[in-house]
Order: sequence, then C-alpha cells, then structure tokens
Amino acid sequence: MTDTPKSPATLQFLGAADTVTGSRYLARIGDRRILVDCGLFQGYKVIRDRNRASFPVAPHAIDAVVVSHAHLDHSGYLPALVRDGFHGHIYATAATTELCRIMLPDSAHLLEEEARYAAKGRWSKHAHPEPLYRLPDALAAIERFRPIAFRETVRLADDVELELVPAGHILGAAQVRLRVAGRAVHFTGDLGRPDDPLMLPPAPLEATDVLVTESTYGDRRHDPEDPERRLGDVVRRVTGRGGVVVIAAFAVGRTETVLLHLTRLRDRHEIPDVPVFVNSPMAVGVVDVYRQHPTEHKLKADELDRMYRLPKLVTTVDDSKLLNLRGGPMVIISASGMLSGGRVLHHLAAYGSDPRNAVVLTGYQAGGTRGSALLGGARTLRIFGRDVPIRAEVVNLDSMSAHADADDLIEWMKSAPSAPTSVYVTHGEPASADTLRARITRELGWPARVPEHLEKVPVD
Repeated sequence: MTDTPKSPATLQFLGAADTVTGSRYLARIGDRRILVDCGLFQGYKVIRDRNRASFPVAPHAIDAVVVSHAHLDHSGYLPALVRDGFHGHIYATAATTELCRIMLPDSAHLLEEEARYAAKGRWSKHAHPEPLYRLPDALAAIERFRPIAFRETVRLADDVELELVPAGHILGAAQVRLRVAGRAVHFTGDLGRPDDPLMLPPAPLEATDVLVTESTYGDRRHDPEDPERRLGDVVRRVTGRGGVVVIAAFAVGRTETVLLHLTRLRDRHEIPDVPVFVNSPMAVGVVDVYRQHPTEHKLKADELDRMYRLPKLVTTVDDSKLLNLRGGPMVIISASGMLSGGRVLHHLAAYGSDPRNAVVLTGYQAGGTRGSALLGGARTLRIFGRDVPIRAEVVNLDSMSAHADADDLIEWMKSAPSAPTSVYVTHGEPASADTLRARITRELGWPARVPEHLEKVPVD
C-alpha cells in the first residue's frame, strides 16, 4: 500500500454508471489498458442503444479483459469486442469460463432469433434487422478465455497484478482486485448475500485504496419473509385452480435456487405433484458445472441430483412450443429473469392473458424491462411486435435475489481493516446508487461518490 507509483493510472467508467447494467471499467496504466467486465446494457432503450454505439476505446488497444462473473450484464458484450478487434486474454475463474462457454453462444442464438422475428414480423424500424453479434463471434470470444484460480496472482503488465476473490452471488463469481501502479483497486462485481441458500457468502473486504462497489439494492432491504414459503403458497394456489405458474428466472443462479426451493417443498409434500418444466437449453450444461465445482456452493451431490430429477428439461424449440399448448396445472421455469428476451416471452404471450395463471418474478427488475413494467402495474406488454394483455396474477419474489441488499453491503464494507481513499458507487439505478453513497459517507465516514458515464478518475 506504500509503493511508489511507477506510471500514471486512471479508471474510466464505460458502463454501470447511471444504470444497473453494462458493467465496464477501464484501467489505464501508462500505455496499458485493462478492461474489468464487458457487459451488455439492458433496460431502457436509451441505455440499450449504447450496445450499438462504437466502443469508447478501440478494442485492439485493450491489453486484457477480466470478467467478474458470467451474467450477461458483465460478460455479454465480449463477442462484439473480440469481433471488433480485441485479441488479448480474457481472465476469469474456471467456473465463470465454463458458464460463459454455455451462455455466450446462447446469447448469440437469442440475438439472431430476435432479429429473424423482427424481420419476419416487420416490427423493427430497420428494413434488415441485424443481431448485435452472431454465433461465430461468441465462439471466437470463448477461445480468448484464460481461467485462473481464486486467490491466484496473475501479472497482467509490469505495473498491474490481478487477484480474484470469492463474491458469492453465482457460481464462479469473483471480486476483482488489481494492483495498479502500486495502488490497490477493488471491484465488488456483483456481491452475494451472507445467507444465500445456494452460494457461500462473499469473502470479506481486504484493505484497498480504491473501492468500486455495486449498488443494485443500495436503497432497499430484502423482504425478510421466507421465499420458499411464499413460492409454495403461489404454486398451491395457482395449480389448485388449474393454472400455469410461469417463473421468470435468470438462466444461471436463479433457476437453480428456484429448483432448490421447489425440491424441498416437494420433499415435504407442501406442493402438489404437478409437472415442473425448466425450459432452457443451458440447464443440462449448467448442472455439470455445479458438479465440477462442489467447494464453491452449498449443495451436496445428492441434493443437486434431486433438484434436477424434479423437472423435465426442455431443450428443443418444438418441445418449447408444445408447452404453450399443454395448459395447466404446471410450473414453467424459463429465462430471462427480467422478461427482456428468451423463451419465457413465448410462455408469457401464451399464458399471460388468463387470470387463472401467475407470472412470478424472482429478482431485480431493471428499469425499462418488461419485468419492471409489470411491477409498476402494466397490464399490457409489447411482445414480438404486438400488445399482449396480462390478466395473470403477478407475484414478486424479490427476497429470492442473489444480490446483497443495502444493509449487507454496509456490513461487508465494515469488514475492511482500513478505510479506502476513494469509493465509487456503480451498477445501480440513480436512486439506489445515491442512497448507498450517502450511507457510506454518513455511516462509515468514507469518501464516496457516484461517477458519471464515461467519467475518468485518477487512481491516486
């Protein structure tokens, strides 16, 4: 912490500033450039349009990328970055690397499918809609990954060392620590909860000069009500009237948590023996990643096996379409968790108009997404170019979130042995980020601020 800096260093916020998505942080050390996270922007169109803009720094000029975890708002822009000229290594944990091998091709497939639907239905403003990237771009990005172990020190440049620290949240998720020109810069990534049913708690905060923290739930506390009990109530109530429970769940992390709760409820005979479907091409691959990394989560092998014996895994398009003709009672778990794309939209279009059914949201809903609109009271959603009425019951299981809430974040920061010289509050909507900033300043006495999009600050 007392080394003399050898080169001027700056940090630039290329994403996750003024929004909860698009995590991208650029560290410049002399003529070296290290990108921490390379995510997609999601939510409001004005935010999503940033995905189509030229990357703020030439991709070929970036020396290395570090990915905190596999969720697309942290990794989903990598195929475009590689296509446009990035040729360095992408560093991540082994589990994150394996999940990205599943998720990035799936993302490319969904983008290609969305472009085809838009062209066929003529609901795009573009005469020939193009996906943000294609499958070959995703496969090329995967080839650039270099997995490293937690706590391993990797030298990225003369003045830059990297260490990944467990973050909880999802399998493989890491806090990112850089030694930049003699200074310690710590990125939370997405920080998990101390009491998550699936994942281990995040590692404590070590001494750092600069802290870049997420603030997804920076202005709220999780509902203390047991999400397993609430989920059981919903399943009994909806299937009891012959309805369909459509659970919107993020493909990695939340789907497993939902399955864990449903399995425990079924084992205790607290929900009826109705069919459960996981409609995700990724599900089979993801369970194998959990099996390969047993020390990174709380599940025992037998419980993991029981979880995946409960549902029928739907992988083909034809089987997915058949679900929309089947009717209730049944439970469908499908991505995406914010209703921003994926197969869940087809189920929403098929079952959302029937009041016997229910749509269950299981985590954070970014502003501008269909999930956020439903929570705000919208009862018509635009899906595939048409307005779909939503008369189904809408249930928000926010307490199932895998993010630390505001109190969790403050308690985690208190674990630091000393105060950082600078704290930057990112990865949150404006109200969340500013509320957490105020708490950090007031309760911890640390200098904290919310950076602006594309702002550059010195690392000193």
